[in-house]
Amino acid sequence: MTALFGDWIEELAYYWLRETELDGIPLVVSRTGWSSELGYEIYLRDGSRGDDLWEKIMAVGAPLGLKPGHTSSIRRIEGAMLSYHADATIDTNPFELGLDRLVAVDSAVDFIGKDALRRIRDEGVTRKQAGIVIEMEPLTGPNTTFWPITAGGERVGEVTSAVWSPRLSQNIALAMVRVDAADVGTALTVETNLGPKAATVVEKPFYDPKKSLATG
Repeated sequence: MTALFGDWIEELAYYWLRETELDGIPLVVSRTGWSSELGYEIYLRDGSRGDDLWEKIMAVGAPLGLKPGHTSSIRRIEGAMLSYHADATIDTNPFELGLDRLVAVDSAVDFIGKDALRRIRDEGVTRKQAGIVIEMEPLTGPNTTFWPITAGGERVGEVTSAVWSPRLSQNIALAMVRVDAADVGTALTVETNLGPKAATVVEKPFYDPKKSLATG
């Protein structure tokens, strides 16, 4: 990024952005990402310049070892970052996801959904997102279906995202479970694609909870 944009990129603060240009291509560069690593995102102001931007980035980056890739499911899950349609859907609310600190239902400002969210807050939720560790051989890839979770023979939720973490030497997962099964230390059983496996609720994020890597 320094080779592309200069030294100012190193001063861009976490979750800040800057309007800039690269050889005449108007861009927005932000210190954000979907991996919990130190990273940046580049947004085109002119969608027709996408091919030009790609070629310029690769021309500068290839000699430095840059290669095309994909978002890292391992780091996303280690950082407990949500994937829409998996860990969160249209039927999920902030209180279930532990994001209630972001919802000001008692503020004077009105917004769509405020009454519904206040009602959910007052009545309480029946399920919560939890982090779990699954005791089994290392997963060869992320789960492609939701895995049922039971406790005492009764279904209490499902695994939404699971992956083997080489960094932690554990199979880690995000799950949506009943509130009575969400406490840290709770023993569960996950019906994986390789059969039932023991699991335990743990703290999340699984790694670098203060995001020291991302914030630099």
